[in-house]
Amino acid sequence: MRHTSTFPIFKLTLLAIVVIIAGCSLEKKSALNRGLQNLTAKYNILFNAKELLREKQESYEAAYVDDYSELLTVYRDTVTRSDVPDKELDLIKAKANTIISVKEQSHYLGDAYLLLSKANYLDGNYFDAVEYANYVIRSFGKNADLKQEALVYKARSLLYINQPNDSKTALDSAFKNINPKKHITADVYATKLQYDINIQDYTDAEEMAKLAVQHSHSKDTELRWTFILAQLQEMNHKPADAIANYNRVSKSNAVFDMTFNANLNRIRIEDNQNGVRVSRLTRLRSLLKNDNNRDFTDQVYYQIAELQYNSGEIDNALKSYRQSVNYSTKNQNQKGLSYLRMADIYFKNKADYAAAKKYYDSTLVNLSPNYPKYSIIQKKGENLQVLADKMQIITREDTLQMLAKLDEPARLARIDKMVEAQTLQLQQESAVNVPQGRSAFNVNQPAQESTPNGENFYFNNNAAVSQGFGSFKRIWGNRKLEDNWRRSNRASSDITQNTSIAIQATDPDGPLGGTVNNAGKVNAGNFRQDLLQNLPLTPALMAQSNKRIFDAYLDIANFYRDVLGDKKEATAAYELLLSRFPDNGNTAAIYYNLYRLYSESNPALSDKYKGLLVKNYPQTPFAKSILDPDYSKRLSDENTGFNTLYNKVYDLYAGRQYQQVIAAADALLAQYPNNRYAAQIYYLRAFAAGHQEPLAPFNTELQQIATNYPDDKLITPLVIQHLAYITANQAELAARKVVISDREINDPQFTLPVVYQKETEYRTPAEKYVVVPDVRKPEPEPVAPPPVVIKEKATEITNVTPPVTQPVQVVTPTVTPVAIPVKPVPSIFNMRDSTHYYFVVNVSLGTTNLSSSRFGIGQFNRVNFQDNTVKHQLKYVGADNQLIYVGRFTSLANVKDYARAIIPLMPDIMKVPKDKYSFFIITQENLDKLANQKTLDSYIDYYQKNY
Repeated sequence: MRHTSTFPIFKLTLLAIVVIIAGCSLEKKSALNRGLQNLTAKYNILFNAKELLREKQESYEAAYVDDYSELLTVYRDTVTRSDVPDKELDLIKAKANTIISVKEQSHYLGDAYLLLSKANYLDGNYFDAVEYANYVIRSFGKNADLKQEALVYKARSLLYINQPNDSKTALDSAFKNINPKKHITADVYATKLQYDINIQDYTDAEEMAKLAVQHSHSKDTELRWTFILAQLQEMNHKPADAIANYNRVSKSNAVFDMTFNANLNRIRIEDNQNGVRVSRLTRLRSLLKNDNNRDFTDQVYYQIAELQYNSGEIDNALKSYRQSVNYSTKNQNQKGLSYLRMADIYFKNKADYAAAKKYYDSTLVNLSPNYPKYSIIQKKGENLQVLADKMQIITREDTLQMLAKLDEPARLARIDKMVEAQTLQLQQESAVNVPQGRSAFNVNQPAQESTPNGENFYFNNNAAVSQGFGSFKRIWGNRKLEDNWRRSNRASSDITQNTSIAIQATDPDGPLGGTVNNAGKVNAGNFRQDLLQNLPLTPALMAQSNKRIFDAYLDIANFYRDVLGDKKEATAAYELLLSRFPDNGNTAAIYYNLYRLYSESNPALSDKYKGLLVKNYPQTPFAKSILDPDYSKRLSDENTGFNTLYNKVYDLYAGRQYQQVIAAADALLAQYPNNRYAAQIYYLRAFAAGHQEPLAPFNTELQQIATNYPDDKLITPLVIQHLAYITANQAELAARKVVISDREINDPQFTLPVVYQKETEYRTPAEKYVVVPDVRKPEPEPVAPPPVVIKEKATEITNVTPPVTQPVQVVTPTVTPVAIPVKPVPSIFNMRDSTHYYFVVNVSLGTTNLSSSRFGIGQFNRVNFQDNTVKHQLKYVGADNQLIYVGRFTSLANVKDYARAIIPLMPDIMKVPKDKYSFFIITQENLDKLANQKTLDSYIDYYQKNY
């Protein structure tokens, strides 16, 4: 008995010793260790990481919002990113790094790096995703499966960062190794399909869609790509093929949203072929009678509204959109899209900008942040006031011109009717917007004081919402969005009933977030007087009115083009300008804009406007830039096109796309060989190359800059500093394979701080400051140094370098002096702060990217303040002003010295038009009070009087 009881103990002891010995020699390269590491890496770490990644992908797909009125995206990737770290993706990355660092003898290092590429792709870190994919391609290229998958994720990542050419190169490599038996083959064709869609090559896209469908190993992706194929065939004028594929989707087991929209698209094509609009309306309405379509009634009404709107039935379309909103039961995104269409109608067709703003707000409340155009809608809603102001100018001037063209009796009669209508409207608004009782609250609009905010709140965390929605859908399916969703008898819920009553008691069709407007007594006399006093009754006044209309339309067109990036609306606005003002002085510029805007979407129209420009305005810079490629290099620094190209080179550097920086810089220098910014371009090029080459060529390029541009006062002094640093650290720098590393923290000399346009912290609005008169005791008036004048426009100081001892006065735009002395109004600004001064560049372009200009200021500071005591930051003031403030300086004399030194270089530093920036000096206390345009203008007036 004793012998049998001790034998297991002996076995366990022996096994423990073996394990200890194996553990002690785990890092040694041996067949045993390789086997153990392969086993644990594959079946423990890698398996779990892939499962996490699969679940994350499924959660993103489940939360993704498809807009079936647009061409679907090939993959349902998440499009909105959160600043909150994603714990699941971080865990995937950690597991991959464990294989790389601990299981280095296993055969799965390539899988680990590929996993890092995929995780970074889903996390929105596309640059990192590309780099990991590149490493897999270079280091594990013998593994054909790994290489193909890495090429696919590289191409997909490059499409997201708008690098279609590089994406095409990666796809070309993938096509060389196509193996029809491999699952990844479908993704190669699908990624090429997305590339073709992005560049609008719909003919090739159709072929890629067919191949992707043919090689797909997933029924869901096969049906999705079939739907896209039908959309492409419809765009390529192949209605029969499109109908066949829509039928294939509608008869499949695809999600009901897709099958339903496939049916709608089939109906639309068939009716378009027959030329019978009523038939489609009838067939759409017949869908409402089918109980199986009850949950999709909102989409049917939406399609009816679309048809009515396209036929010019604006009011009927609004009613149908409202019905779509009222019948939305589970699809909040459909409700959001209906609100969006209503917002556009109120803005464009009804000129009711207050209502449009509310409907845009409702759109953002109901539409998922994962909707592909969510950010554009959000930007439009935020900037709606800018567009509304311009539209109000147009509406007002059109009304005044219409009245001016009438004879006096007809004019007075028309004004009487307008006054009556205005009075009635204001009275109705006053009555309707009376505050409701507590029993009629809008349950969709929570009280502001109880609304959580910040990324820590669950519903503000897009990653958390996406994951939660995906988990819910996997467990419960595609449930209707309603109260008591698990109850078999939902109607018995008092909460549901009361909610419905409460909503009906306010406005079931109205947008969320409505404001109470307690309109006072309507003053019809003021309205009448305003009309009569501003009538353009003379040719001169009519010309001024037309100028205001033209300028407003031009501002709208430029706003759509530059701020919103909406080419369709921009082209419509430019076209309208040409139709209303065919003989305007800016026709050449408008032709040029239309030529550029149509270049991708409609080459025929692009050629049309190019021909009109070249034929009718051959001597303009716009025509010459098309006809003569060398013309642009002879333009003066007034050519803002060069600034735009320079900004693109800088943005590439900021994005760490160093190879593209070199190519773009070479192209820019070839096009503008004698431009004033050549030294700056060569400087960016040298540092981009320095991230890819050893010391010797980098040192040579710096020396060439110093030799070729000895008189440059911005870049050459900095280059001389770099060369001195290289001389002092020659051995250490020469030993590096790459002279500059993004991860090198010991080389501040070679670290170019990349400037991103980032808003500073919120500062207390000036309205919250209480005006307190300065009651300090009188002090002896100090002897002030000579005043420093800073001209408003940089053109007045171009090529003027005053001696250091020469006093330069600092002023801002001059204001016509008032002849009659007035009692000074107490100001919110003061002179108390005497140790915190800033030099400010006021840029009157609220949406222009100032990163490259700030970069130039940073380079100037680096030469003159090597201890890094002076920094530059960005502050937004209202919608139209950006302040680059530099400091801090401890005395007024110091900040004036800084102004004297930097102002002569501002034409070389600023990459914005010269008439769009000015300068002033301010204290920290006064800077904190600049919260809007009103306070900024107030400070400029204060500055003129006190500095």
